[in-house]
Amino acid sequence: MIPLVELEKAYIAGIVDGEGTVTLMKHHKNETPIPFVSVANNNLKLLQWIKQRCGGLIVSKKKYKPQHNDSFAWSVRQDRALRFLKEIVKYLIIKKPQATLILKKYKVVTHRAGKYTPKMFSDKMKLVAKIRELNQR
Repeated sequence: MIPLVELEKAYIAGIVDGEGTVTLMKHHKNETPIPFVSVANNNLKLLQWIKQRCGGLIVSKKKYKPQHNDSFAWSVRQDRALRFLKEIVKYLIIKKPQATLILKKYKVVTHRAGKYTPKMFSDKMKLVAKIRELNQR
């Protein structure tokens, strides 16, 4: 990951606001949701630039109709997603509530070893529900 200058942080925040997702989601069946940030776009060059600057992964997305263009998704998750959000949160507009809530509460409701009491699990699921509510259109 290359240190971002402020202009790059603002530019990437605009891309996340317009084309991105900021959420908590499961990647494995038996885990609790983790921070996840993604950007879907048809411009692979743009996503490769973001990956070069911020790390993460790029995957090809499935084409559902032959006339559709190729599309791709860049993503970061877990602690890398938290570090990424810290870098861009002050420039976000649309996704700022989700990013702020994740940065403020995720570590508080997440047990490091993954062993949750019923109360801890309930608190984490309330955070997940709030993030999902914020992501509703």
